[in-house]
Amino acid sequence: MRLWKVILGLIFFLLLTGGLWQIKGHIVQAQNDQFVFLNIDPIYETMMKRDILCLMMSYPEYILDVEKNEEGKVHIIMKSGNKLLYDDGKEKNQAQKSATPDLQDMMEQVYPLGKIAELLPTHYNPGCVRHYPLLKEVYGANKTQIKSNLAKVSIGYKFVEFNRKNEAAQALSSVMKDLLPIARQNYKIYGASFPSSGTFNYRLIGSTSRLSSHAFGMAIDLNAHKNDYWKWNTRDDGQKRLDSYPQVIVQIFEKYGFVWGGKWGNFDIMHYEYRPEIILKARHFSEKPIPGLPWYEGLQNNQEAWRYIWLIEQKI
Repeated sequence: MRLWKVILGLIFFLLLTGGLWQIKGHIVQAQNDQFVFLNIDPIYETMMKRDILCLMMSYPEYILDVEKNEEGKVHIIMKSGNKLLYDDGKEKNQAQKSATPDLQDMMEQVYPLGKIAELLPTHYNPGCVRHYPLLKEVYGANKTQIKSNLAKVSIGYKFVEFNRKNEAAQALSSVMKDLLPIARQNYKIYGASFPSSGTFNYRLIGSTSRLSSHAFGMAIDLNAHKNDYWKWNTRDDGQKRLDSYPQVIVQIFEKYGFVWGGKWGNFDIMHYEYRPEIILKARHFSEKPIPGLPWYEGLQNNQEAWRYIWLIEQKI
């Protein structure tokens, strides 16, 4: 109780005195009972520009513009005209970031490309935070819309339903063209891949009120194993499963924009999810910004990227 009094007293003092402090990379001042954003830390600004570039490149048909309003808040502008806030300025723990994320929360944890030898820490789940307003803009706002966007994709022995929007179904088809030939020649790869445990399924994530990525038709579970899921077994058993898992499967899925649930601390080894923005950031911006280099370092020769880089530089 005493701690709450101290916190409330500090807030009251700052509001009275116009004190300065920092919230999520912003220098903030209290003026006339309101929080005013004065400027942005250069590292934070670089990370924001990188995130928005990855989003615009990953959803080119849906994200048309970006704007910074008079309060200093940045939004991406969707094809529908809706504006999605990049950063709400709220401090959150990991559970809150999953429950009520902004775009910055979704992009914050960098996905580790390449082979991993150990399970990630339980708090590290890159790609597990999903910004539902964005997903609904792209893949469908409700069950009816999502179902109308589903396409049939061959996975060798049968067809499965996957969302055709944003080339998700095409990406899964490309995965299968690479995966099937090697799976047919290697029983370990085939056994880890088939039969599939499912794609589209309009359902909630267990013990939450949030839609699963399967509900949007943008995820596939391969052949399920008893040690695949963090709620089914111990981390020791999950580690044994990771040790034996043929990660060439992972490399193929990542090549086409899918993240792997085996690279979540709350592991889901059978799960692959189409998240091109997460993979794009991992490829180009996995390291912290280096002072003196442009924020878009590594994409100078990418003609597709330059259109968005110019727009971001003009608007933010």
